Amino acid sequence: MLPIGPMMIEHRLIERMIKIMDSEAKRIQKEGALNLVLIERTVDFIRTYADRCHHGKEEGILFRELKKKNLSREHEKTMGELIEEHKLGRELTGSLAKARERAAGGDHSQAAGIVEIIRKLVEFYPRHIEKEDKRFFMPVMGYFTEPEKQDMLKEGYEFDQKLIHAKYLEMVEEFENQ
Repeated sequence: MLPIGPMMIEHRLIERMIKIMDSEAKRIQKEGALNLVLIERTVDFIRTYADRCHHGKEEGILFRELKKKNLSREHEKTMGELIEEHKLGRELTGSLAKARERAAGGDHSQAAGIVEIIRKLVEFYPRHIEKEDKRFFMPVMGYFTEPEKQDMLKEGYEFDQKLIHAKYLEMVEEFENQ
């Protein structure tokens, strides 16, 4: 299996979550009520799964290894765009988390802003994923030998195993420091 196989699987799960987010934005617009639990879990999903896990492997493994290669201008440009898009995803998610916190604190004016942020994420992720799937991942695999691909795949599995421990260690330490 190419090291991008797991990344493609991750894309499919992110797409499923984006559909849920789109439905939630429509429901909020129709009913005006916020489901703060769903929004909180959405933020957690994007931060942990889409960003730390998925983007973490892209940036920390694939992009790191690609930087060692003599990339075409097009691939180098696309990789730079993807890194900037990851930053945008983090910013939007941070904005959603803050709006959710304000709403949870009693600010009932947050619904429209939350819908706007969700809409931006719903527009952002499919385009980002399509760029990776169709214009980047498959072509850049040509820069690697089979042993290099296997090494990246192994490193990706190890990354996943460590992530869950890091997430909950951070949570416990945060509670301890309160």
